[in-house]
Amino acid sequence: MIHQYKLGGYNIVLDVCSGAVHVVDDIAYDLIAGYESKTRGELISEIAEKYCGTECGSTADAVTISDIYECYDQITELKNSGKLFVEDTFEPMAGALKAATSGVVKALCLHIAHTCNLNCSYCFASQGKYHGERALMSFDVGKRALDFLVENSGSRRNLEVDFFGGEPLMNFDVVKQLVEYARSIEKQAGKNFRFTLTTNGMLIDDDVIDFANREMSNVVLSLDGRKEVHDRYRVDYAGKGSWETIVPKFQKLVEARKGKGYYMRGTFTHANPDFLEDIKVMLDLGFSELSMEPVVTGAGDPAALTEQDKPTVFEQYEQLAELMLKRDDEGKPFTFYHYMIDLAGGPCIYKRISGCGSGTEYMAVTPWGDLYPCHQFVGDDKFLLGNIWTGVTNTAVRDEFAACNVYARKECLDCWARLYCSGGCAANAYHSTGSVRGIYEYGCDLFRKRMECALMVAVAREIKAAESDEANAPA
Repeated sequence: MIHQYKLGGYNIVLDVCSGAVHVVDDIAYDLIAGYESKTRGELISEIAEKYCGTECGSTADAVTISDIYECYDQITELKNSGKLFVEDTFEPMAGALKAATSGVVKALCLHIAHTCNLNCSYCFASQGKYHGERALMSFDVGKRALDFLVENSGSRRNLEVDFFGGEPLMNFDVVKQLVEYARSIEKQAGKNFRFTLTTNGMLIDDDVIDFANREMSNVVLSLDGRKEVHDRYRVDYAGKGSWETIVPKFQKLVEARKGKGYYMRGTFTHANPDFLEDIKVMLDLGFSELSMEPVVTGAGDPAALTEQDKPTVFEQYEQLAELMLKRDDEGKPFTFYHYMIDLAGGPCIYKRISGCGSGTEYMAVTPWGDLYPCHQFVGDDKFLLGNIWTGVTNTAVRDEFAACNVYARKECLDCWARLYCSGGCAANAYHSTGSVRGIYEYGCDLFRKRMECALMVAVAREIKAAESDEANAPA
């Protein structure tokens, strides 16, 4: 399967199964489009008529019939070398690869606080309560969760732990205690803990900054962009916006991180489908590691994105790609999470076909020690896996998620982006269709657009780098 599109002045051809990305001229683009559906003679005749007409080869710079034949033969060479029209041979591997890591857990999302000091109306976690009771995780529960992770991680050395909520800084003392405990056992256990902290920023102070910058591999900071956009939803329980409070704290934390990983994570809604304006505000504030996620909420929610928003959102993604390349040229590059793509390497095929690992390799832990497939299933008893003392006892749910790969969804089989999204988010699928093997179609449309833009940015950067190398090469 191939996917062809034009963007940013480039004719881009993606071979889905090999991952090869080709930038071609108009003739090659049209030849590739008809290569599998027409005979060699039919296709060359058609292309010759389009590009040569009755004057084929009559001027020095004109396209000749031999040029078209040569281009056709080059396409055939690419096919024969496994870079175009590659068959999908991965489906039989999907189950086997997942089975090979059965029972191995590599990451936990610790719900250190089921409470929050903000009252964001679009919050999927019901303002941190997850449709249940407010609670803080005790050190004993967190300690047992870390032990559970070590005990069930097999031969994996690197283990990921996310401090999540609610607002985890409302239980900061326990966060610090758990990190200290993890550091005390990791050498003997032969493990390396990597921690992430996700925060709304309200409780950031110098102590938090020092600790986070010393111990956290990554920090995720919640900011929706423009003050008026952010303060529409991200308010305290008195209805007061949080922008003025958190922005200086975020700036201080990021400056002190001195290049260590962080993400400024925003959410765009029906109120701001023109989210590029929010990204520009983040850039103006000095942030360069950015993520802007589409809200996922019920169709009746006023924040929900609509079909009418989609053209605007698509346009924003394209303009974002243009802005990234412009800022590259100005020496002011920035990262957008959804446009991070490696043309040469990229994710391994295991990751491409098996997905995020929720419910198998990755689990969420509640303040009471219950295990769920991920944070977006917490509080739904249908998805309760077990707990950190007895382990996974609801094997039916675990097996359901283990089988939830890209080939488990028939709608994915004809999608060119399937090996980039790996079948998409199980939680989004469930909340939109009632099945973890369903398809959140709106999200699919946005993902495909993001991938087209991401590939274009990667292509443009590769070409510019090659041109720079050529220009700077010794004569």
